[in-house]
Amino acid sequence: MRNLLDRFRGAGGTSGSSGAGTFRADFTASLVVFLVAVPLCVGVAVASGVPAELGLITGIVGGLVTGFLPGSSLQVSGPAAGLTVLVYEAVEQYGVAALGVLVLISGLLQLAMGALGLGRWFRAISVAVVQGMLAGIGLVLIAGQLYALADAKAPSSGLDKIFNIPGLIGDVAGSADALKAVAVGVGTIAVLVLWPRFRQGAKALPAPLAAVALATGATAIFDLPIARVEVKGLLDAIQPPGGSEFQALAEVGVIGTVLAFTLIASAESLFSAAAVDRLHDGPRTDYNKELMAQGAGNAVCGVLGALPMTAVIVRSAANVQAGAKTKASRVLHGAWLLVFAVLFPSALGVIPVATLAGVLVYSGWKLIPTKDLVPLWKTHRGEAIILIVTAGAIVVTNMFEGVIIGLLMAVAKTAWETSHVHVEVSGREDDDGSDSDSDSGSGSGSGSGDKPLHVRVRGNATFLRLPKLLDELEGLPREREVELDLTGLRHVDHACEMALATWTERHNAVVKRGAALDEERIPA
Repeated sequence: MRNLLDRFRGAGGTSGSSGAGTFRADFTASLVVFLVAVPLCVGVAVASGVPAELGLITGIVGGLVTGFLPGSSLQVSGPAAGLTVLVYEAVEQYGVAALGVLVLISGLLQLAMGALGLGRWFRAISVAVVQGMLAGIGLVLIAGQLYALADAKAPSSGLDKIFNIPGLIGDVAGSADALKAVAVGVGTIAVLVLWPRFRQGAKALPAPLAAVALATGATAIFDLPIARVEVKGLLDAIQPPGGSEFQALAEVGVIGTVLAFTLIASAESLFSAAAVDRLHDGPRTDYNKELMAQGAGNAVCGVLGALPMTAVIVRSAANVQAGAKTKASRVLHGAWLLVFAVLFPSALGVIPVATLAGVLVYSGWKLIPTKDLVPLWKTHRGEAIILIVTAGAIVVTNMFEGVIIGLLMAVAKTAWETSHVHVEVSGREDDDGSDSDSDSGSGSGSGSGDKPLHVRVRGNATFLRLPKLLDELEGLPREREVELDLTGLRHVDHACEMALATWTERHNAVVKRGAALDEERIPA
């Protein structure tokens, strides 16, 4: 035990705290995180269309593997609601057996990115895209779990889930059993909302566990005829991928899914790390090491055929608020999950599916930034539009395409805002007498009206600003040649450079032809 304390001491605690006191704080915090993690691990697995035990396996790996590695000292990893929709789509399309391959390759990619020092670059992803991604996940998650609330099977696509809700309401209204399941699920949501207001109860028992325990108890007491979680046993649920599953990597769709897993899991984990760092005064996160820790955890999960993992802000915040000092708390929470999964697997079989659906509906709602949207619209409307479009694209298409659309919009917005072009024209002032003296026979006299205009372009010229730039140039006098000076540009892309050169050449050629015709008309 002393070696364990020495190993973890200084990994997040205060320098003046004793080893025994630190371990007591971590031990207590680990129990709190364990109680929060159990219903969430099981709920995410059920919503993902895989055995409930696979969610616990991912939670165990998140504690015993990722929790032990360096990176972030206090954040906790496990299966997350943010990947539920993507995992469900992957399982529906490729099967549960292929899930391990997808997660394994994603973990290896995360390890490679962390080793190459790419972890910090995830901090450059637009916050609006991440919020839009989470909001889209939340909307699809809520829409899908509404069906689970009524013990009904949800449609596959996000749009179908939303459009079929009126039919679901009609089916529920005509079925007594469905109404009972909905009552259990709605009751679960009510407990999740109201439980934190009872401070003493919330300190003794986390809201998710209290909600699941009360709903499970009510279901058992009244012997309600609603669906329960199916239990297979921990060892039976493990499905290591075989050679046939690796052959699926040749498909384009599988590669897209792997990239989506990698991008979303990495972004969510590192953004969670930044949020957790603001909750405590301990060591800050090393983003590259944390990305490698997440990759190692996902690689192990892939070998076991389990769900992908991310750092989870709900469990991480519970860990900090419970007084955790070092990463020993998250390692111990993984040990408690392992003990529970080995010794009490049958306990999962009494949990109603509608209860877990209620937990995930609540979790999905928390993913939607309802409080931030209106202030964001008032102060940064472009960011708000990116958020809304990203969320909508995820609902209409799928996770990967929605995130790509959001990223492209963010890049286009940034390019537009940084493309500031200013046109300065010198020699444009009118000549007092040159035009009136043109009948003297000096068609190309020395007046300023015959001198070329000097046009200097400053700023960043990209194709996004090209229409405005050409409009300004077209407004110049058509009878004056132009000398175009691009030395004031900090950046000019190929499209702008070619367009400006072509316009200048064409404009000056027209001016010269006009001057030649004027000279021919003057009598000798």
